[in-house]
Amino acid sequence: MAVRTPDPDPADDDGLPDALAGGLPSGLDGLGAAGGTNPGWLTDFELAQARRRLPMLYVEAVPVRTDGSGVVTDIGILLRATPLGEITRTIVSGRVRYGETVRDALFRHLENDLGPMAFPMLPPSPAPFTVAEYFPIPGVSAYHDDRQHAVSLAFVVPVTGTCEPRQDALEVTWFSPEEAASDALAAEMEGGRGTLIRQALAHLGLLR
Repeated sequence: MAVRTPDPDPADDDGLPDALAGGLPSGLDGLGAAGGTNPGWLTDFELAQARRRLPMLYVEAVPVRTDGSGVVTDIGILLRATPLGEITRTIVSGRVRYGETVRDALFRHLENDLGPMAFPMLPPSPAPFTVAEYFPIPGVSAYHDDRQHAVSLAFVVPVTGTCEPRQDALEVTWFSPEEAASDALAAEMEGGRGTLIRQALAHLGLLR
């Protein structure tokens, strides 16, 4: 299944109420021609042109819950509705904006997908557990995005609060490490992200 890494929602950039977020187009990188003031924002056309010429930088996050000793007990997987009406499983993901630090981008997408009460615990200096490369041509790597070449920094992020998914994320399902590593779950993940989950588990020493 091809992945379609999510685009920033214009509501996040313009301070629009959450109630409007679901009805806004996702093709704009920020507001672009719709009235944004950030010179890094792109129109639909400019974004399409950039995607044909440049790798796009993304951050991705595997949310986890830990016990009192810091051992990971649960892996959070999002259930997401695509613009085409398909229901797939995925993880927190999104582009890094022009002028934005990786840390700020990571926190923004965690809050966008998991809600403001998720309380992600980012370390002082976040370091990705892997770099995933998505290609428009299937078979170049384990990851596929039919729109673009995307380079993604992938992180494991503990969350301590209540997750209330927003935007196109329908719910967060918490799996045990054994369930997260299963072939059945990998088959439901978009764009090869089942491989990314297994890499996260291996990084945590949980892949048996």
